[in-house]
Amino acid sequence: MEIRNNTVVTEFILLGLTQSPDIQLLVFVLILIFYLIILPGNFLIIFTIRSDPGLSAPLYFFLGNLAFLDASYSFIVAPRMLVDFLSEKKVISYRGCITQLFFLHFLGGGEGLLLVVMAFDRYIAICRPLHYSTVMNPRACYALLLALWFGGFVHSIIQVALILRLPFCGCNQLDNFFCDIPQVIKLACTDIFMVELLMVFNSGLLTLLCFLGLLVSYAIILCHVHRSSSEGKSKALSTCTTHIIIIFLMFGPAIFIYTRPFRALPADKVVSFFHTVIFPLMNPVIYTLRNQEVKSSMRRLLSRYVVC
Repeated sequence: MEIRNNTVVTEFILLGLTQSPDIQLLVFVLILIFYLIILPGNFLIIFTIRSDPGLSAPLYFFLGNLAFLDASYSFIVAPRMLVDFLSEKKVISYRGCITQLFFLHFLGGGEGLLLVVMAFDRYIAICRPLHYSTVMNPRACYALLLALWFGGFVHSIIQVALILRLPFCGCNQLDNFFCDIPQVIKLACTDIFMVELLMVFNSGLLTLLCFLGLLVSYAIILCHVHRSSSEGKSKALSTCTTHIIIIFLMFGPAIFIYTRPFRALPADKVVSFFHTVIFPLMNPVIYTLRNQEVKSSMRRLLSRYVVC
């Protein structure tokens, strides 16, 4: 991507999560532990789903893609944050900042849309079971997957296009531990009112609408399950509850960050830390603890390799 000639700032200084050496050490250890759990956990989910023929249903196909997105998302902020904790001066180039911002919203937007697709899958499976095999056939699943990747790309490229039009010629200190829209656009040497409005509309309103739509859809599903007397009632309730937990964990911080004017609040860094570092850990932990089929398959897979 080409950067405009009027950009004077060539790098940004990250002020980090905290200035306290003791807290920095504690956070460094916590992130390292989380990171060593995130990657194996998500890759184990992917490998289990791909190796077990019994987990071929669309639900597990999308779960595998959710684990892949989480694993990819964890590469955007956490590794650089670990390196920055060991550096006296935390600097990121302009191009590096834009690249980080792009992938943050590309993968984050794709994951949000994937949760919408998973809600649609559960709606058809529970409320229209006779049509499930017809509607959620393999071709439709791949089409939905392609659509959510494309949607994440469009969402992110709009953000980047708006950022690239801004001139940066003054202060280059970002009061955060990574590059994101709220901090970056405040450093622009121009009036950012319209850009901020467009950003809030693109990220904030879209996030809020997806969140509300997901809550309504799962409310409909849960009402249908509550009225049902089928044998799979407890399984359906467990699956929907798991999805709702993931929705709150993902969309809660995103709504806090992107649905308001970009003004600094004391809780911003803590919420951002949860959203970019802690949240990707939640997917493998929650799904392996609550999904009996995935847990059973993992036990068989691990016991097979341990015995070998």
